[in-house]
Amino acid sequence: QVHLQESGGGLVQAGGSLNLSCTASGRPFSTYGGSTYAMGWFRQAPGKEREFVASILVSGGNTRYAEFVKGRFTISRVSAENTVYLQMDSLNPEDTAVYFCAGDLTGFFENRAQFWDSWGQGTQVTVSA
Repeated sequence: QVHLQESGGGLVQAGGSLNLSCTASGRPFSTYGGSTYAMGWFRQAPGKEREFVASILVSGGNTRYAEFVKGRFTISRVSAENTVYLQMDSLNPEDTAVYFCAGDLTGFFENRAQFWDSWGQGTQVTVSA
């Protein structure tokens, strides 16, 4: 199982930006050629279920996003660093949540958190009005 560690959360004013990172230990991204292994970002606000934000194929770099972040968030990966990023722009208070990094062999098209295999501990993002 892959160990995932997030960083980059914090407090930001509405309209601001944050860049989250998730570093994976274990198998290097560069060895996933032709694989369907995906990394994803989810978030969970107090009293709400964990929801899908974005995913990326480690091998091909294909991406997909939840409708509510399209045009504002960008997911990317740097294979040499074994790291996935989530650039978040135009943040609003509704984006306040704990953001989790996840990994799974077949998770690219999967929005349901329970089907993803590996998880980080999460990083808090708070957006003030």
